[in-house]
Amino acid sequence: MERTPRLLVGLGNPGPEYARNRHNVGFMCLDRLAERHGISRWHRKHHALVAEGLVAGHPVVLAKPQTFMNLSGQAVRPLVRHYGVPLADLLVVHDDLDLELGVLRLRRQGSSAGHKGVQHIIDTLGSREFPRLRIGIGRPARGDPVDYVLSDFTLDESIVMDRVLDRAVEAIVAWLELGIEAAMNAFNAAPPDSLSRRMAEAEEK
Repeated sequence: MERTPRLLVGLGNPGPEYARNRHNVGFMCLDRLAERHGISRWHRKHHALVAEGLVAGHPVVLAKPQTFMNLSGQAVRPLVRHYGVPLADLLVVHDDLDLELGVLRLRRQGSSAGHKGVQHIIDTLGSREFPRLRIGIGRPARGDPVDYVLSDFTLDESIVMDRVLDRAVEAIVAWLELGIEAAMNAFNAAPPDSLSRRMAEAEEK
């Protein structure tokens, strides 16, 4: 690559038993991005599955840490160093319990808000000044949140998430082309493509 690439990191847990878990929407988003932009040659590097390519003409490195969620920084830190990526050019994509299913939120920087994968990245980088794309999965009305995030999406939720992942890819492209502020303005203010909204619309018909 002639230019320093942007590093896009999707968070999740490795292994087929976790593939459709709510906690793995970061992996799902990067897979959708790779599919949409013809990036297919994944290989192992620095405790991650990595693929390099172009998205809307911008050189990118896609990375899915294979360390399990709570140790994500073990992959992210060496990748940042290897590719010489400024932290402003690192985008971490992850699930968020505190956002309704289908809501997207881009952030310039900030705390982990309790997400252990993001917290480990902050700890290993020694900084929280990197952008994130948060994908809402909703919080369970009852039961253990840990069990909830490690369970699969329901059929109705999967239908919603299929559309949300496409929109998440659009948000990433906007970040690459327009920068974080413009992308935040475009996608954070958009009406949520949420399960509750979709179900309410179905009931009205």
